[in-house]
Amino acid sequence: MEFFNPTLQSLLFGIIFFIQWEATNQWKGPGTTPNLENIVIGRCYDYTATVNPSVGKKNCSAIWEAFKSAFFSKDPCSIFPSDFERYINLTLHDIPINQSLFWENNKELVRRLSDRGNRYMSLGDTLMGWLADDLYFCGSSTDSGFNYNSCPIMSECEHNAQESFWRLASVTYAKHSYGEIQIMLNGSTPGGGYPVPSFLSDFEIPNFQRDKVSSINIWVMDEIDGANVDSCGKNSTAMLESFLSRRGFSYKCYDNYRPVRILQCVDFPDNPKCSSNSGSGFTLSWITMIPVWFAMIMNCGNTH
Repeated sequence: MEFFNPTLQSLLFGIIFFIQWEATNQWKGPGTTPNLENIVIGRCYDYTATVNPSVGKKNCSAIWEAFKSAFFSKDPCSIFPSDFERYINLTLHDIPINQSLFWENNKELVRRLSDRGNRYMSLGDTLMGWLADDLYFCGSSTDSGFNYNSCPIMSECEHNAQESFWRLASVTYAKHSYGEIQIMLNGSTPGGGYPVPSFLSDFEIPNFQRDKVSSINIWVMDEIDGANVDSCGKNSTAMLESFLSRRGFSYKCYDNYRPVRILQCVDFPDNPKCSSNSGSGFTLSWITMIPVWFAMIMNCGNTH
């Protein structure tokens, strides 16, 4: 039959292939986390009941709906920070004075240091950050409204759901931080501890409120087995110090700040940097007292 000529067959094959490709939308990032609704709502109840009850009662169902509506069934490359404003407003709460902890390239160390907000309250320890931390999410025009196969990353399109979410969350967190602020950089990161661009350099530090911030501590922490690429007054850390100085902020910079280094050595007591002959001031007897001393040091003056 003339209807099924080779040219038309090729055209139909191309259309079918395009439809299938669009349905799966093979972006470079992971797809939406399965059971996203249950995870977000479950985290919300857990946070308000056991992690940080001081935030008071929150409408977890309304928070989920605000989060979902920001990207559900939408073009995954047309999601803007403003789409998450309702979610941010519903999850917003006070950050305890002197407990804000900003960071770059050392997430796991920050998590251990903050201790779920008991010592410090990083963005991931606030309700707005806690609910979305380590999750993936983007919309789709398919029946489910979510793309579970893949989500776009920054190099594919700037205005994707996760990029826009963390931009607004970062700006909000910076604007609501006050008192003494801590910034932890990774001194072993190739290229320096203060990368530009980054969430820290682009959305957090520029939004520090001069009338709210009394002082800033910069901790440049080398990986326990890493090289010393950056340090106070050098390389990219010097850029951060210069920026803070021009903005009129009072700051101090510490290389391998001892209380944080002690925390690293709890997990790696046999590392040469934690031994008595490392020149770091550590002794074996000190290492055995680390858990007790660390708790005393980090909880001194703790108001949370």
